[in-house]
Amino acid sequence: MTDDALSQLYFKDTAFQNLMQKRIFNVLLIASAYDAFMMEEDGRVEEQLYFEYTALNLSSPPRVTRALNSTEAMEIMKVKSFDLVIMMPGNDVSETFSGARRIREAYPDMPIIVLTPFSKEVSRRLANEDFSGIDYVFSWLGNVDLLLAIIKLLEDKMNADADINGVGVQMILLVEDSVRFYSSVLPIVYKFILKQSREFSTEALNEHEQMLRMRGRPKVMLARDYEEAITLYERYSNHILGVISDVSFMREGKKDPKAGIRLAKELRSRDPYLPMIIESSENENAHDVIELGGTFIDKNSKKFPVDLGKAIINNFGFGDFVIRNPETGEEIFRIKSLKDLQKNIFNIPAEALYWHASFNDISRWLYSRAMFPIAEVIKHHRFRDLKDAPQVRQLFFDLIVKYRKMKNRGVVAIFQKDRFDHYSNFARIGQGSLGGKGRGLAFIDSIIKKNPICDNFDGISITIPRTVVLCTDIFDEFMESNRLYPIALSDAPDEEILRHFLEGKLPRRIKDDLLALFEVVDTPIAVRSSSLLEDSHYQPFAGIYSTYMVPKSSDPQRMLKMVTDAIKGVYASVFYADSKAYMTATSNIIDQEKMAVILQEVVGKEVDGYYFPSFSGVGRSLNYYPLNDEKPEDGVAEIAVGLGKYIVDGGLSLRFSPRHPDNVLQTSELSLALRDTQTRMYALDMKSAQSDSNLIVDDGYNVAKVRVQDLAEKGALRYMVSTFDFRDNVIRDSDSGEGRKVVTFNNVLKHKVYPLAEAVDFMLTTGQKEMQRPVEIEFAGIIGPDSKMIGPGAKNKGRLYWLQIRPIVDRKETVDEALMATPDERLLLKSGTALGHGNIEGVKTVVYVRPEKFSSSNNSLIAREIEKINRDFLNREERYVLIGPGRWGSSDTSLGIPVKWPAISAARLIVESSLPSYRIEPSQGTHFFQNLTSFGVAYFTIDTNTRRKEGEPVTALYDVDFLNSQPAVYESDFIRIVTFDTPLAIGVNGLKGTGVVLKP
Repeated sequence: MTDDALSQLYFKDTAFQNLMQKRIFNVLLIASAYDAFMMEEDGRVEEQLYFEYTALNLSSPPRVTRALNSTEAMEIMKVKSFDLVIMMPGNDVSETFSGARRIREAYPDMPIIVLTPFSKEVSRRLANEDFSGIDYVFSWLGNVDLLLAIIKLLEDKMNADADINGVGVQMILLVEDSVRFYSSVLPIVYKFILKQSREFSTEALNEHEQMLRMRGRPKVMLARDYEEAITLYERYSNHILGVISDVSFMREGKKDPKAGIRLAKELRSRDPYLPMIIESSENENAHDVIELGGTFIDKNSKKFPVDLGKAIINNFGFGDFVIRNPETGEEIFRIKSLKDLQKNIFNIPAEALYWHASFNDISRWLYSRAMFPIAEVIKHHRFRDLKDAPQVRQLFFDLIVKYRKMKNRGVVAIFQKDRFDHYSNFARIGQGSLGGKGRGLAFIDSIIKKNPICDNFDGISITIPRTVVLCTDIFDEFMESNRLYPIALSDAPDEEILRHFLEGKLPRRIKDDLLALFEVVDTPIAVRSSSLLEDSHYQPFAGIYSTYMVPKSSDPQRMLKMVTDAIKGVYASVFYADSKAYMTATSNIIDQEKMAVILQEVVGKEVDGYYFPSFSGVGRSLNYYPLNDEKPEDGVAEIAVGLGKYIVDGGLSLRFSPRHPDNVLQTSELSLALRDTQTRMYALDMKSAQSDSNLIVDDGYNVAKVRVQDLAEKGALRYMVSTFDFRDNVIRDSDSGEGRKVVTFNNVLKHKVYPLAEAVDFMLTTGQKEMQRPVEIEFAGIIGPDSKMIGPGAKNKGRLYWLQIRPIVDRKETVDEALMATPDERLLLKSGTALGHGNIEGVKTVVYVRPEKFSSSNNSLIAREIEKINRDFLNREERYVLIGPGRWGSSDTSLGIPVKWPAISAARLIVESSLPSYRIEPSQGTHFFQNLTSFGVAYFTIDTNTRRKEGEPVTALYDVDFLNSQPAVYESDFIRIVTFDTPLAIGVNGLKGTGVVLKP
């Protein structure tokens, strides 16, 4: 298999939950009172079945209902449904069989079993009966494990087609016509299978997965003659683990003393590597069996059950995988698990690997452990020459890695020190909740698992960082064992609360787990809050609690101290003054809040003692400020170089629509690119790992603010920055050469060095589809493992880490539809080209340029006057609606009023109006677009000059006469200010691009 083929190979996870869909839950036992009593051993059959099931970790043991005869049984079956009927014949055997036929006529799909005590007299009487009404006859020897075997045999038969041919579950074919013998062999076989499935299920990542995985155990199918055996083989030939067969049974309607040998020859001609166990009471058959490459067992042996068990383990891939010397058969070493095979694959001698692969031993061992996808690939791989051994070892290693990664995806594993390794993705410590962020990450992981394209999305992989969650029960234990609630719920200062928390002790077992984690995660660790309320659907608590970054230290004990302090710091942040105030504001009770903590590898690389990702970003699936051809549903993203804290803190990020990456307003003009792009970035100061400074309330204490220019000149921001060539007054899309480095992301967004826009669009679209509501996401990425491995045609362009997803549930962003449908005569303003979204509250004042006095020659004077007015509003902490003709913010005074953003920063709604004599192409707020989007300011364009066809609705309305009729609180030659007694009702529907302001 080539590297390309391997990279495109997708292991589809086995849907264990869809296996064993048909089960036996209710059993009707028809027997005389005496037989039932004997069978139940004083009424304990149900209890014994229960203990048998629980001992084997099986779910749902069947319930048993009793009836004295078939007539009573038919009455019971009218009122209750059953999955199996077991009949025990009394003195009149014929009555049992005729009763079975009556039940079969009434319930043709009902499995019916006859259970007889073993004796020659019973066998003689059975020989004369018509078996057409029953499925199987079994010989009851008083062992309850036969009942379990009967139930499992019937369940296997009911589910065979769907599970074996549909999913790839393996089958063991048992060929035996002796009732006494298959009644004793079946319990032995099932005991081995169920024990094996219990063992391999422990490789699952959590208890739920363990229980489901047991459903993937091999099935057993019973054939009682040659023809039935051939039919079953042909039906399931691609999924047979092995055959256990008698020698003498019916063939072509007659007893054939060599039928088993003939069957073995026929199957061997079709499958040279099929394991066969042949049992016979005639020892002379041993020679034929060994010649056919089978295993012979003497039926008369007193240790027959032990011999059969050994043969099953040695032939069917059960138990440990024993690596043997092909010449001597001696054991070299043994493999206990898939992780063990991965670790030791390069230690298997070439001859042994070739020998085991030739006989399909490796794939059989994997099949028996229910690892169907990887077993299938390995089974069909042809190992033709001994000299191919190095490539085969590497291939098997790569397949195991790929399979384990797939199994780890989308599953919250239980953290186990000996199991967590570089291929583990997401694990939890504790039994409580994962919290809001933890649930979000687990959900993202499940989305990635469903979409195999994430493994190779045009040369990048989309994944989540390796994550371990300390569940909420650890928080409860920490709070109670250290008696922290009195200080936590008091009005003590944040610093004092933190000091008490840092003095508390985490459970000892947590420290052992953390030390195991540090051995695997070789990057700095982010310690994030994940509270029950955070990122919940209706209460956006994001950003209320602390997130600490812990630099990597080579000393595990120092690392342990820093990480445990950070965990305690996150716990303490629940009880800081800001958190308590927010709780009160959102009507939540603080002692309801529980904190889980996420420990996560920090995405990035180290440069000169600073650690940071190539870029960080946030995205929203709805864009309420679309530009030009953009639509709201195209979504929007904001990105910055370095840590995402820069964006959260309101830095100058680069805004773009993922479906229009060429249309970036901030880099569309030289002046904008130089004014509105990032000049500083955040990075983790790795030198802080060496200092002995204690944790403080400010979670950004070890995050440095670094000049973009300094790191760009070291080549650390390649592909993300361009260079301003001051000689030619142009920006060149390269990080080389003299001049200021400008964060444009042009090589990424325009020249497609890295498919960021496409990947963000994929995450937003898929996230919204899976959540069934608009979403916000957070992400960070690394561009290129190194400079040699990157370029538009390169395979490995880097990694994109999907960090968070949550629904957009800001209350302000809900639109009042009744408000939007207000009749025109009650409206002050109406726009069909509006930016922003939601209801704007608390604005009573309108500041408007007087249309009758307007002349563009006065625009500079008007700008200065508005600046003074705005300053007054800022001082009073009030907001207003600003209305004026032309383009707000234009540097060309003939096109509009040349204000800068600080001169209008108190406006919550800005309106570009039109005049009959002053027709200017609207700007849609492009002159200070960054500020509009950052502060959520709405922007209306109202062109009342546009002619409407008759019958068309009004899309542009500005009732200036109404404003003129109101008393002014301020009036000059150019500007008038009107303040109303009650706040104006202002609504914007960003999805439709419409906006209204109602008259008070």
